[in-house]
Amino acid sequence: MLSCHRKLKIFAGNSNPGLCDEIAAILDTSLVKASVGRFSDGEIRVQIHESIRGADVFVIQSLCRPVHENIMELLIVIDALKRASARSITAVLPYYAYARQDRKSLPREPIAAKMLANLIAAAGATRVLAIDLHAPQIQGFFDIPVDHLKAAPILSRHLEERGLTGCVIVSPDVGGVARARVLAEHLGATLAIVDKRRPKPNISEVMNIIGDVAGKPCVLVDDLVDTAGTIVQAAQALLDRGATSVRACCTHGVLSGPALDRLKASRIEELVITNTIPVTAHDTYDRITVLSVAPLFAEAIRRIYEELSVSILFD
Repeated sequence: MLSCHRKLKIFAGNSNPGLCDEIAAILDTSLVKASVGRFSDGEIRVQIHESIRGADVFVIQSLCRPVHENIMELLIVIDALKRASARSITAVLPYYAYARQDRKSLPREPIAAKMLANLIAAAGATRVLAIDLHAPQIQGFFDIPVDHLKAAPILSRHLEERGLTGCVIVSPDVGGVARARVLAEHLGATLAIVDKRRPKPNISEVMNIIGDVAGKPCVLVDDLVDTAGTIVQAAQALLDRGATSVRACCTHGVLSGPALDRLKASRIEELVITNTIPVTAHDTYDRITVLSVAPLFAEAIRRIYEELSVSILFD
C-alpha cells in the first residue's frame, strides 16, 4: 500500500499490457483510463479520460516490436500528460530500443540511442526508469534523472533454484564482462569469457574461450537475445571445450528472425528471459523460462513516488 499524499497514476502503453497489469496489481492501484487508437491513415490518437492534474505519472512502455509505433506512442502519451498538467512524468522503459547504436563504430554512423534519449526528454519526461540497458553509458545520454535497474538478482534466484551455484558464468563477449561478473558474484561462481568478433550486425564468430569450463555446467549471460546467433555459437564452443551443460540467461527476449529455429536446433538446455518484452505463443518453446520483472519495477516506482532511495535496488 502506498503512503504518499500525492496522486500516483500508472499509464499503460500498448506494447506490454501484461507487465503493466502486474505492476498495477502489486501497487494496488488502477491504470489510467485512456484510449490509444489510430486515425484511418495510421496516425496515433491519445485520449485521457480522467484528470491527472498534479499527479505523478509513470508511463510503462517497452520499445519493442513494432519499434517505431511504440516509440511514437510513448512520445505522444508523454506530450498529452504534460499538457494535462501532470506534476511529473516518469518513462518506465522495460526495453530501450536503439541501445545497440550507442556509439560510432564506423564513419558516418548515427548515435541513435542518444537521439532517442533527446526525443523522450523533449516530449516532456522528467525521469526515466529502465532495466539492463545495453550499455551503462546510455544513462548519460539523458539530461534528466535515470534509474537503471538490474535483473541479476532475479536471474540468480532462478539459477540457485536450479542448483547451479557451482557453475561457470560466461560472458558471450568482452563487452559484457561487467554484467556477467555481477551475476557470478551473486552466485559465488567463477567467470569465463568468449572472445568474439562481429564482422557485421547480427553475425558473430567465436574465436576463443578465456577461462576454465571443462567438466563444469556453464551459464551464458547477456542483456538480450535477438537472432540468437551469438549465444548458440558460444554454447557450442563451450561444449566443444568440455562444458557439461549450457544454459543462457538474457534479460530481454527480442527473439527476431531465425532465433527460435536456432535455439531449437541448439544444445542449450534452457533459455531464461524476463517479461520486459511480451513473449507470444509464437516465441515460446519447451526450453524457454520467462521470469517476471514486475515486482522489481513496482518497488522502484513506489520508492520514486514516495521519494525514497532507489539505490538499494541496484545491489
